[in-house]
Amino acid sequence: MLRIYDYKGFPNPTRVRIALAEKGLSDKAVFISIDVPRGEHRLPAFAEKNPDATVPVLELDDGTCISECTAITEYLDNLVGEPVLTGKTARDRAVIHMMQRRAEAGLLDAAATFFHHATPGLGPRIELYQNREWGEKNRERAIDGMRYLDHVLTKQPFLAGDSFTMADITAFAGLAYVAIAKIDVPAGLDNLKFWRERVASRPSIARA
Repeated sequence: MLRIYDYKGFPNPTRVRIALAEKGLSDKAVFISIDVPRGEHRLPAFAEKNPDATVPVLELDDGTCISECTAITEYLDNLVGEPVLTGKTARDRAVIHMMQRRAEAGLLDAAATFFHHATPGLGPRIELYQNREWGEKNRERAIDGMRYLDHVLTKQPFLAGDSFTMADITAFAGLAYVAIAKIDVPAGLDNLKFWRERVASRPSIARA
C-alpha cells in the first residue's frame, strides 16, 4: 500500500493524485491528510518525514519517505507500465524533465511565490515572512511562463511532444495556482487555453 501524506485540493498534492490516477494506482494509495492551513506540516512528527515541511510525501512499507512531486512520480512510473509519464528513451526522458522543470519554475513556483508573498496567502500563522516586491516579480514570471508554454503548444499537442506526461501534470497544477493567486491569464493564449480544456477532460483529473 502507498501512504501519501497530502492536503487534498492543493496544487502539488494534486500533481501526485493525477499521476496515481494515470497509472491506475489510486486504489492502492492511502491518503493521510496534513492540515497545512493549520500548520500541521511544521510539527516535528511530519518534519521527521520531510525536513522541508511540504506536502506531498510518499511513505513506503520499509519506512522510506519520498518528497518532491517529480521524485514521487518517477517512483510511481516505474511501478507499472503504460502510460509512461517520465519517458521511455533517453531523449524522451530528458525532454520531459526539461519541460517539467520549465513548467514548475516558470509557472507553478512563480504563481506560488506570488501567492505566498504578495497576497495574504494562507494567513499570518503560516506566512511568517513575506516580500511583496519578490512576489510581484514572480507574478511577472508566471505570466511570462504562460506565454512560453502557449508558444510551445503551437507546435505540438502536449508540452513534451505527442503524449501526456509529467510536464503536463505540472503545468496543469501551475494554472490551478494561477487561479488561486488570482493572476490574470493574458488574452490571446488560445493554445494554452485549449490544451487546458483537453487535459481537464482526462479521467485522471476527475479522479484526482
